[in-house]
Amino acid sequence: MVLLHLPRTHISLCTHFSLFSKPKTPTFNIATTLHPILTCKLFSAPKSTLSASEPIPISQFPGNHIETPQEFETPIEIHPEFETHIEIPLEKLFVPPETEVKYTDTGALSTRILKGSNILLSKYARDAQVNQAEFVKSSVRTEDCPSDGLPEFALVGRSNVGKSSLLNSLVRRKKLALTSKKPGKTQCINHFRINDSWYLVDLPGYGYAAAPQELRTDWVKFTKDYFLNRSTLVSVFLLIDASIPAKKIDLEYASWLGQNQIPMTLIFTKCDKRKKKRHGGKKAEENVQDFQELISGFFETVPPWIMTSSLTNQGRDEMLLHMAQLRNYWLKH
Repeated sequence: MVLLHLPRTHISLCTHFSLFSKPKTPTFNIATTLHPILTCKLFSAPKSTLSASEPIPISQFPGNHIETPQEFETPIEIHPEFETHIEIPLEKLFVPPETEVKYTDTGALSTRILKGSNILLSKYARDAQVNQAEFVKSSVRTEDCPSDGLPEFALVGRSNVGKSSLLNSLVRRKKLALTSKKPGKTQCINHFRINDSWYLVDLPGYGYAAAPQELRTDWVKFTKDYFLNRSTLVSVFLLIDASIPAKKIDLEYASWLGQNQIPMTLIFTKCDKRKKKRHGGKKAEENVQDFQELISGFFETVPPWIMTSSLTNQGRDEMLLHMAQLRNYWLKH
């Protein structure tokens, strides 16, 4: 468990359901040196190196222990060389709704943080394990999506960001969402029902230049319509490739979600990849920090984020726990 020394005052519990953008849209230059732009402070304290917490097996939480079905993949052990460490300013921690911030007798924060993220663990993190997953339907219009009222989480990202691989990793199935070497293959709103109680939604990737202009326009139109009009959407999980520097199209997408007050979690993919410094590349954690600094001016509060890898399954349990606490809060309210 990571203990963070924080002052007991100046705490503002921001919720996932109020990630409003600022009225003005700041300009950014990816090529320039990046500096933090803090728009909302949760805490006032020096930086602390977090990892961001010890791993938290899902089976440790109520209602999360099941036997893994044989059809599911065997969990992969994470090799130490793939462990990611990142400095998180304490004011950039994400506090879920109704989360009690607890301290030890010495004044240190004892509330647990999901590993490889900025997310505090809440009392709603239960029933997170996936024991059943099935494809339900593909839709090209929001009104054609399932109408059973179950909560859902939408995965969206630039083409070739690893969306289908991540979805398969979440449910421990190799072929639930078919992966393709050709970007832009997903062209519909695809619903996958989990445990007969909620949905994972696979949305078309954006930014695939080889797709016909008319088709790209249709994807953008019905995807944005889905975001704006889908009443059962709990959160959008925006996938960002952490193995490369920030892309303008990703920054614009995050900005649009913020401007339209759509709940969003940043999911950084491919965090197992290592670029050699001598070749001008950056580590995944450096690209993660850079991206957050670039979008900080778009939001009044800090969006939650998680580092992942479909290869090592890093971040899988953390994503499921985060989904569980958002989902259970949504169902209660």
